[in-house]
Amino acid sequence: MENSNRKRRLGDILAGDTDEIRKQWDHTNAAEDFGALPGGAYICHVAVVELFNAKTKGTPGVKIAFRIVEGDYANRRVFHDLWLTAAALPQTKRDLTKLGIQQLEQLETMSIPPGRIRCRVYVALRTGDDGLPFNSVKRFDVLGIDEPPVELFAPADGDGPDGPDGTHGDGVQAADGDGDASFDPAALDTETANETADGNSDGKRGKLFPDGASTTAWAER
Repeated sequence: MENSNRKRRLGDILAGDTDEIRKQWDHTNAAEDFGALPGGAYICHVAVVELFNAKTKGTPGVKIAFRIVEGDYANRRVFHDLWLTAAALPQTKRDLTKLGIQQLEQLETMSIPPGRIRCRVYVALRTGDDGLPFNSVKRFDVLGIDEPPVELFAPADGDGPDGPDGTHGDGVQAADGDGDASFDPAALDTETANETADGNSDGKRGKLFPDGASTTAWAER
């Protein structure tokens, strides 16, 4: 009978590739720890928006993860915590509205596609009580909506899941809400450019998410 308390060995988990992983281990340099980012402005995409509780006191909040997309720190992430408390709600509502989130219920039903909402994020470099540096987000401005990445092996027009007759390629009509026609990234980018030209790009909601269906449709996609 196998001893359930036996400590697992490399051969147990590597399925016979023990020699290969040993070679790679011997020729691999250890990665450096990520330090805090220098303070400044970074061009980012919104990567994740999720509900969470603080580890210390369990305070409820919303965490926005930004992924840097330009410069020496590309692919690093910066986190912005917004709190769902009476004292913090004005700031929380201000920042979530920038992303088209106007109702609390949208935090449960929304699905913001990562890599689409482009922002300028202003990051501060601070020192914690333990003497270690850390980053915090002072504010962010939404700059526009980026096109989704091109799929290299996507089917040609009329083929695959979306045929020219609105079916999914198998004669089944697309369900209501597929291919939301109210969300027009090109139009939103144009409006953002006009807003900047008018001198109205101050990080507020402005024209990027106009009143009506577009805001709701974006946040519920």
